Amino acid sequence: MPTEAIVETRDLVRTYGVEPNVVRALDGVSLQVKPGEFVAVMGPSGCGKSTLLNLVGGLDTPTSGSVLIDGTDIATLPDEQLTTLRRRRLGFVFQFFNLIPVLDATENAALPLTLDGASDAGRRAEEWLRRVGLGERLRNRPDQLSGGQQQRVAIARALSTDPALVLADEPTGNLDSASATEIAGLLAQVAHDWGRSVLMVTHDPRIASFAHRLVLMRDGAIIDDLPLDGRPDAARDAMDRAGML
Repeated sequence: MPTEAIVETRDLVRTYGVEPNVVRALDGVSLQVKPGEFVAVMGPSGCGKSTLLNLVGGLDTPTSGSVLIDGTDIATLPDEQLTTLRRRRLGFVFQFFNLIPVLDATENAALPLTLDGASDAGRRAEEWLRRVGLGERLRNRPDQLSGGQQQRVAIARALSTDPALVLADEPTGNLDSASATEIAGLLAQVAHDWGRSVLMVTHDPRIASFAHRLVLMRDGAIIDDLPLDGRPDAARDAMDRAGML
């Protein structure tokens, strides 16, 4: 696996509010994700997991510290360049799919490409839908798809622009157990077979165990960062050792 980080955070701090009621959501977080690496982030509610993802995705601005994508500090980019970077280098997968109800699977998956003016948006979207197992559902609207199928459309949409990094915020949180397992396996395939980096926030240790690495957070800080060995209970064991269970 190459050593250059796709994303790196350096001493990342994010505070909200003013004295004396400042909330320190992130407290000096330094993290690297390499190409093709699948990293899961876990911790109790309010520990800073989603804040970290929002900062990496350029959806929020750090109070101090930096986020580097491909070696570029995204805080230094003008808004237009940041928007372009988000659209072309980052893919986003959310808990609630965020599909447009009146568009079919292909149109939803093609949306980032369409917004970017790509002439082959439909063809590329269909290619990714087939790769994620939806070749028979190209013309179905979201209300004609199961939750797991809708999340596959969302993953195809995230991959359609050929991003280097996929950011997944509780991607299985709105799915039944069987569908959640399938989506976790698909995200592992995104990293292992298709070479994209994946940074995933999850509350489910079973889902986290699909990742290569587990980052544990508490009170806005990373308290452990360790490799996983593929066992279904690997993340749970790590959380137990950290006193999180």
